[in-house]
Amino acid sequence: RATLAQRAYCIANPGHFKGYGENLWGITACDGPTGYKARGAPPAQNDDGTIAPTAAGGSIVFTPEYSIPLLRNLYDTYRSQLWTQYGFRDAFNLTVNWWGPDVIGIDQGTIVIMIENYRTGRVWERFMENEDIQRGLQRAGFTSVNAVKPAKSAIPAAFSLDQNYPNPFNAETVISYTLRTRSKVQLQLYDVRGRLVSTLVDTIQNAGHYRVRFDGGKLTGGVLLCVLKTESGRNIRKITLLK
Repeated sequence: RATLAQRAYCIANPGHFKGYGENLWGITACDGPTGYKARGAPPAQNDDGTIAPTAAGGSIVFTPEYSIPLLRNLYDTYRSQLWTQYGFRDAFNLTVNWWGPDVIGIDQGTIVIMIENYRTGRVWERFMENEDIQRGLQRAGFTSVNAVKPAKSAIPAAFSLDQNYPNPFNAETVISYTLRTRSKVQLQLYDVRGRLVSTLVDTIQNAGHYRVRFDGGKLTGGVLLCVLKTESGRNIRKITLLK
């Protein structure tokens, strides 16, 4: 909710800062033209037009449909000023043409960890196995952690194929599914005439949650049928590729 609210704030751009919009947002504590400040919005706190890539990168697991296009925009549009061998610089400000000189480890750590959470969920799962973490969160009032169990005993409740996201998509999307038990798995895409378009998975997998990235950049647009086949049965979703 905080990520969506901040993106909406930047689209509205009440401060009329240069560049703010649907693919240029991300306000958080960072360096800026006049030094380090604890920035945030909404409501605006020390907002002076400074954007920090780690804000969107750290939100990728919550809002991939918005965070990924933003990061691509930063890389494609401002690569020469913003990208280094270690990743994105800490922050930048288009209004005053300021580019942060530093690449900060806490930024990169947040981005990398959250990308892995987006891909597999393993960082969160391993963290939540710890009994001290569960007990601390419960004492802090996070009652939902009562449902958390160690990964070795946490068996998914159902065999399921989730709706891909984003959907509709342009070129790239993520397909996720859940297995209750170890099984032979096939994840395939068919066109509406029943012709096989692509086999994304064809192997034996353990119980768990899985995410598969599909790039349809070489295909023509239209509706595809995403079919998950296991020893327990099959599940089908319609996905839409825009061109």
